[in-house]
Parts: sequence; C-alpha cells; structure tokens
Amino acid sequence: MNARISGILAIAMLAFAVLATPVLSAEPNWPATLTIVTASPGGTYHVYGAGLAKILTRALDLPVAERTTDGPNQNIQMIEAGDAQLGFVTTGAALQAWNGTAEWTNGKEYRSMRALFPMYDTPFHFVALKDSGIRSLADMAGKRIGVGPQRGTAGTYIPMFLKTLKIDAALTYGTWEELAAELSDGKLDVLAVAAGVPFPAIAELEAKKKIIFVAPSREEILALRLAMPELTPSTIPAGVYPSLNEGYVSVGLYNFAVANKDLPDDLAYAIVDAVFANHEELVQAHPAAAATVPANFVHNTFLPYHPGASRYYANRVMTGAIKGD
Repeated sequence: MNARISGILAIAMLAFAVLATPVLSAEPNWPATLTIVTASPGGTYHVYGAGLAKILTRALDLPVAERTTDGPNQNIQMIEAGDAQLGFVTTGAALQAWNGTAEWTNGKEYRSMRALFPMYDTPFHFVALKDSGIRSLADMAGKRIGVGPQRGTAGTYIPMFLKTLKIDAALTYGTWEELAAELSDGKLDVLAVAAGVPFPAIAELEAKKKIIFVAPSREEILALRLAMPELTPSTIPAGVYPSLNEGYVSVGLYNFAVANKDLPDDLAYAIVDAVFANHEELVQAHPAAAATVPANFVHNTFLPYHPGASRYYANRVMTGAIKGD
C-alpha cells in the first residue's frame, strides 16, 4: 500500500472516529441531552417548544429535543418519573398536582417540578363557525365541543366549566389539528381552547372559514372564578385574530416552564439566561412569547423556583433589572 493511499485511509479512519464519538455536554455535570415535553400539534406549546429547543441547543451546546404530549398533566407526570427534564405547565395543573387534589393525580402529590421561567397567559376562549347560530355559552347546550387532548388544560378544565355553568354538552378529545378540521367539516360545533394566542389551529381555521368568538358573560366569569380560584382575569386584545374586532374578556391561567428538581443548578441558570437573552427569536417562533420576560416571574405564587432560576432572578433584582418592590 503506497503512502498516498495509507494517508487517505488514516484520514478516513480519523473522520469515522470523530463522527462515532458521542457528543458530550457543555459541562461535566450536565446530562448528555435534554427533552422538553409540550403538547399536541396545532397548539401553542408545540410551536413555542420547538422554537425553545432550537435556542437552547445552540446556546447550551447541548442537544435539546421537543416532545409532543397531551399537555400539562402528562408533562408533570413525566417530569416526576424522570422521563423528561423540562416541560410546560399551567399554574392550575401545577397547583392540582402539587397538592394532589385533581382526579387525574389519584391523590398523589407531584413535587419534583421546580419553576424556571414565565411563558405567557392562557386565556380560555370558545370558537364556532359564524353560521352556527351559537352566540353565548348557554347556546352550547346539547352541542359537540372539541376540547383538545384529555390531559391538556382545556380537556381538564372545560368539563368543570360546564358543570359549574350547568351546561350539558358532548365533549370530543383529540389533537387540535384534528378537532379544528372536524369543526371546519361540521362534525363539531365549538372549539373550547385554553392556550396562548394566537392559537395556531384557530388561526389556520380562520384563514379558511368565517368564525365567531363566543365570550362568557360577566356572571359566568364570576361563577367560574368562585368555583376555581386559580383562574385569573384574562383578555385577548382586539386584532390578535383578524376577525376579533374587540377585546375578548375571559378567564385564564399563566404558563410556566418547569424542570426536574435534580437538574444541575448551573444548567437551570443557563437555561433561564438563554431564554431571556434570545427573547426576540422566541417571539418569532410564537408571538405569545412576548410575555416571556423576567418581571412576569411574579405570576407564580406557590411553586418553588429551581435554585438556579432563583439565583438568576435574585441577580436581576440586585442589578435593578427587575424591580424588587
């Protein structure tokens, strides 16, 4: 074998060795990869999570993957089991899980999650085709309502909403993409959504069909908040959807990114720092991320912050970037 061929073989073997070597994380105490659990296709969590995974992969020099799920309830269960390191939750699902009060918890207290950073508000909103004749929540009695995955936010709360308001309706579960298509085809009458806006499935539906946003009355909002104190006032600004000509007043829940408590402190700090340092890119992934700013950490009033995240916010307060009063 001549020297030239030997040299080529040596280079090829070196290249193979480099490609075959596992990618090591940026820090020795960090995991080799990270998984973010989100929600179903057609929803805000899914789009937001894909954008976040791209940012973190680059900023942390660590492979980060987004994984679709049924939503907050399943995300909490996966983080508790160690099947995912990061996930998205609403304050409502997190409170139910922390105290083990919801039926889906079977009395178990899920206490392995720690808050990382605020995401955005989740307004509950109800959408029907304009020619459906549905103009109030009471009009939904006897109708077919799509509520997303069964373990998602709407899938958890809409049955409680209807029970509180004494509205009897048929519920259909599934991915938001599937349910929006069924509404468009006349197989469903209403979509009951709890997500950041604009909600991708509704935005796509609106581009094809004339829709109407059915708002709860002041009396219904009061009844819902009395029955479920974790609900907060929420308004979708006019123009978020082209056919929404005035603010849509409703109730909502805030969303937070959470991590397993065993995530290394320096990694948690780096994640929070990367999110806020790349805020504009995250907003490009989904407009709801406009609310992903440090000051909104105050919307979490019960869930412990991860020590790495706490250090980040303490530093921001000390430097005056966040008002401490």
